[in-house]
Amino acid sequence: MLRRYFGIAMKYIDIGANLTDPMFQGCYGGTQKHVADLDIVLERAWQQGLQKIIVTAGCLRDVDEALELASKDDRIYTTVGTHPTRCEEFLPDPEGYYDQLRSKIKANRGKVLAIGECGLDYDRLQFCGQETQRLYFEKQLDLAAEFRLPLFLHMRNAAEDFMTILERNRDKIRECGGGVVHSFTGTLEEAQSILAFGGLYIGVNGCSLKTEENAEVVRQLPNDKIMLETDCPWCGIRPSHAGHKHVTTKFATVKKKEKWTAESLIDGRCEPCQISQVLEAIAGIKKEPKEQLADIYYQNTIDLFFSKTEKND
Repeated sequence: MLRRYFGIAMKYIDIGANLTDPMFQGCYGGTQKHVADLDIVLERAWQQGLQKIIVTAGCLRDVDEALELASKDDRIYTTVGTHPTRCEEFLPDPEGYYDQLRSKIKANRGKVLAIGECGLDYDRLQFCGQETQRLYFEKQLDLAAEFRLPLFLHMRNAAEDFMTILERNRDKIRECGGGVVHSFTGTLEEAQSILAFGGLYIGVNGCSLKTEENAEVVRQLPNDKIMLETDCPWCGIRPSHAGHKHVTTKFATVKKKEKWTAESLIDGRCEPCQISQVLEAIAGIKKEPKEQLADIYYQNTIDLFFSKTEKND
């Protein structure tokens, strides 16, 4: 293990990348601004030390696109599930929609690593009401138990109901092997409640590092319960974020999308390669060596999502 700290690049796994987002096809708000560049984005990620990427799927359409992408690269995997803000997609035919999710998992066991993104989001109720969110969050826990796949969880301003549903389904969650609450931005008390449940990790990205309060929560998280993610193309670490002062890795960046070049990132569009910045921010906040943290977070991810035969690769 120590050999990784001396002249050998750190390894990363991005547990949450929205690679099916139109931004990676050069499209912003329905308008084409530059050529599709996902291949370039991925090559930049591999060069930065990414070993694996888990694509976040939040609806049936996302699943199809993510599976197509994953089929072309053995380093890319996906989740299967329905985001809380998209749970109204269940309503016209709840059993039919559920069966489609189930069929896609069954047909792609080698590429589907988790059930999700599922959970509760009470910050965006304009897209889906609380009752519908709760109903179909709980329904998706059946998928996790049936296929023994861990959960990729979303929780925004809904901690009490979120934990109530988890507690009510404790046996199912134990059966599926636990999960990760991704893009965590909650309080320390909420984090402690999640970790006290058992079997759950917390995913940290740029949105988890916005404020000094966020940073203090991350500082107190146990390292053996943290995973790294970018949530790209969202959640990059902005100059205004509390974590930004600890970032040392810089990338050439253009301000305007129309000025795109293959060698540059676009300001405001996060990429998987920026996972190194998330690690640097956490290391700075915790005042711990980033090399050691990288190793711990990588192993946490292997333990939850990948086969035990890969633990020491």
